[in-house]
Amino acid sequence: MASTFSLILVIVCLVTGIIWCIDKLVWSKQRAAKIAMARAHGGAGLDEKTLAKVAPVPVWIEQTAGIFPVITLVLILRSFLFEPFQIPSGSMMPTLLVGDFILVEKFAYGLKDPVSNTKFLETGEPERGDVVVFKYPLDTRVDYIKRVVGMPGDRVIYRNKQIMIRPKCEEQEGKTCPGFKKLDVTFDKRGEFSQMGIPLDRFTEQLGSVSHDTLRNPLMPDLVDRYYRQPGTYPDEWVVPEGHYFVMGDNRDNSTDSRFWGFVPEENLVGKAVAIWISFEFERDESSWLPSWVPTDVRFNRIGGIK
Repeated sequence: MASTFSLILVIVCLVTGIIWCIDKLVWSKQRAAKIAMARAHGGAGLDEKTLAKVAPVPVWIEQTAGIFPVITLVLILRSFLFEPFQIPSGSMMPTLLVGDFILVEKFAYGLKDPVSNTKFLETGEPERGDVVVFKYPLDTRVDYIKRVVGMPGDRVIYRNKQIMIRPKCEEQEGKTCPGFKKLDVTFDKRGEFSQMGIPLDRFTEQLGSVSHDTLRNPLMPDLVDRYYRQPGTYPDEWVVPEGHYFVMGDNRDNSTDSRFWGFVPEENLVGKAVAIWISFEFERDESSWLPSWVPTDVRFNRIGGIK
């Protein structure tokens, strides 16, 4: 859907741009020549209003001239700077809630052609802890949002609801690679959020240089039998391939992420989520006559940066 919209934007921009250029270079000069001829034959008695009727600007050209700069601006903003996204599920709670509308920095991980999605300029790479939007590897028509946990070459273990990471390391003579290290996690509170009536535990987790909050369901076991299996590793262990990333949702027991379907290729990255620009509440009584898509409240306190 997003690629289709980008293609439509590019086509409209090209068509309106071509018409705008032809008008500036050819048609406008033809109109000016007609007006000059009319002025020469009519003398000083012809006013500007009368002269404009001699060679009027066609309505469709006038409308194109108004559309072209707007479409061009939208294309540049959406393709290379920032793109808005809506959070449709609770997989990133408590960091992001359903109804949050976020801005994604498109230039964070390189500039890409809006149609072919081919990178033509390197600007940076994801860092551990980044919240990223990417094309779902199993269906690139769908956009996902998760947090980067494992970098290329890392070994990642998720066991007993805890993350252990062994960063990429090549053993050499006289050099020993470090072992797995558990992420620093601190319990915060219980019951602020719930899942199927079960109060969730909220923790603060240190992931690289990023301190962020996560949720755990204390009654739900790790679904190891459903995990993505990688040859040569334990069922709850993964080695991140080069050019790929291991991502997880902050709502650990309600997120379909790399644990279940594997790794995110670098070319699937859309950008870095940097801010919530508006947040709507959609909860209502069952007796409400309003359609489900109509907001019931605005959560102004959620507007701001994402960590």
